[in-house]
Amino acid sequence: MTLAPPHESEAHRINRLDRSRRRRRSRYVGMVASDSGGVPVTPNASDSQIDQFSVAESLWCLGDESALAAAYEAHGSLIYTYCRRSLSDPDAAADCTQDVFVSAWRSKERFDPAKGSLAAWLTGIAKFRVLDAYRAAGRRPTPVDTDGTQVADPTSGADQLIEQLLVQHALDSLSPRARQVVELAFYSDLTQAEIADRLQLPLGTVKSDVRRALTTLRSHFEGGDSNV
Repeated sequence: MTLAPPHESEAHRINRLDRSRRRRRSRYVGMVASDSGGVPVTPNASDSQIDQFSVAESLWCLGDESALAAAYEAHGSLIYTYCRRSLSDPDAAADCTQDVFVSAWRSKERFDPAKGSLAAWLTGIAKFRVLDAYRAAGRRPTPVDTDGTQVADPTSGADQLIEQLLVQHALDSLSPRARQVVELAFYSDLTQAEIADRLQLPLGTVKSDVRRALTTLRSHFEGGDSNV
């Protein structure tokens, strides 16, 4: 990891981390494309991504100097997506995302993993930073839903958007098999026995995947109302 220059501000550090993350993402997609006949492929969730989330949270709890970079790597896209859909302005969303991580890092000791995930805590902060951005601009919040339409009630719209993004974020943190099991259970309404039969998996494996997935989803929804 590239060490931060002496006396580097949190804002400058976030900008540098964002540029680094985009470069790594570009190189990764390029490598995947070369292995797939030149067609860009979006990476699927993997065990390495699951580890990325847990490592980021562990480092944050320890107050390690690398925690900010790890948290931004793990959850930066989630926070930017929320800010982008809420503010409908890429530049304002980038600034707001930066403010979220700066605010979170300055108050890092207030994060309690017993109350929820780091992702949920960060989205709670993001909700207030978005409202701050609107107040500063003298505008009324008009969040954008996942289909691109504006939500009539800003408060309920923001909460619904956070819920949708956290569900997606939680699903992304699961292994490909566990995610498939959850999607078949909740979206296709299959029983665990039917899922085991379709995927040719032991019923016990399916039950374990569902149990772990529910724990993950529950932790993502808790602890998401933070203003720091």
